[in-house]
Amino acid sequence: MTLTISPPPPAAHRATRPKPGASSPTELAGAPPRKGASPRAKRAGTPPKTGASRRARGGRRGCRHDPLGHYIDSEGRPRHVVALPGAAGSVLVVDRDAVTLGDCRLVAHLAADEPPENAALVCGGYLQDPEGRWCRRVMREDLELAPFAEIEQIALEAGAAPGARGLSDRQGRAYRLGLWPVRLSIPELRWCRRPADREADRSEPVSMREAIASLESYEPVRTLTLRALALHREDPAVSTTVLRLERERIEASQIVLNRGLRQAALAATASRELTMSEIAVRCGRIRLDSRGNASGETSWLARRLGLAAEGRQNVPTPWIHSDVLALIARHGLGISPREVELG
Repeated sequence: MTLTISPPPPAAHRATRPKPGASSPTELAGAPPRKGASPRAKRAGTPPKTGASRRARGGRRGCRHDPLGHYIDSEGRPRHVVALPGAAGSVLVVDRDAVTLGDCRLVAHLAADEPPENAALVCGGYLQDPEGRWCRRVMREDLELAPFAEIEQIALEAGAAPGARGLSDRQGRAYRLGLWPVRLSIPELRWCRRPADREADRSEPVSMREAIASLESYEPVRTLTLRALALHREDPAVSTTVLRLERERIEASQIVLNRGLRQAALAATASRELTMSEIAVRCGRIRLDSRGNASGETSWLARRLGLAAEGRQNVPTPWIHSDVLALIARHGLGISPREVELG
C-alpha cells in the first residue's frame, strides 16, 4: 500500500512509539513467538470479528499489544493491525496473525515526523478495503532503515550510473537503465532493451514490468530502479515521471510472478507426490471425456504456471493473479502461498 501523508511538526511522532519490548526482527519476519511470550500477546488472538479498536478511534496509544484494528481473514483466522517501533523513531504499521504474531505484512512505514493520528488513519483505510489487503512481508531492512533513508543513502552511494550493470534474459537480450531521448522534451529515465545480437547498435524502451517479466525476477530491477530515481530525484535535466509511475504500479499490483509456484509444482510432480491432473482437480478444474470420465484440466494449470501459452499467444506468461496463486498453492499443492511468493 502506497501512502502520501503530509508531514506535521517534528515532535508529533512521539505518541506513536510503542512501549519498550516491541517485536524482534525474528518475530516480524514471520517466526512464531517464543514460549515465554507475554500473556497479553496470547490474549490478542481472540479479537472481535471486525472493526477498529479504541486506539484506531483515537483512544489510548503507545502499547504494542493494543491493536489499531482487527479482522478475520478469508480462512477464518483472526488478524490484527499494530503499530511497532522502527528505526530513527519511525513507526511500522503491520498486519499480522493475532494468535501466532507471525506472517507480518507491512501496511505502511511512517516517518518519525508523522502525527500519531496517521497510523490510525492508515489502519482505517486498510480495513475498509478488503480487496486491497495485499501487502508484502516485513523484511529485516524495514526494521533497520527509516522511511526514505534508503533512498537518501542510495543517492549518496550512487557514484556510478545506476544502469551501468547489464542484465540478460534467456534470449540473451540485455536490459539496463538509461536516458531515452524524447522529442520536444527532456530525456526520460527508462529501462531499455538491446537485442541478443551484440553487434546491433539499437535498443528500445521497455516498461519496468516488462523487464521484470523477461528476467522472471523482481531483483535487481527494483533496487536499480530505486537507485536511479534517487540519483535523479532533483535533476531538472532528466524526467523520471514514467519510471516512477511504473515502480508504483509494480508495488501495488496483485499480478505477481509465477516462477516460484511453477518450481514448486514441478518439484511435486517430479517426486511423484502429485500429478498435474491431481493438482488441477484439487483446484476444482475438472473436465469430462466423451465417456464421462473425470480428470484434471491440466491445460488450465499449465497456462497458470507459465508452462503453456495462452490462446493466440506465442510464449507463456510469467504472471499470475495472487488469488489464483493462493488457490493452486493452498489447495493444489497443500502449501502456504507465502512459500512460493517471489516478492
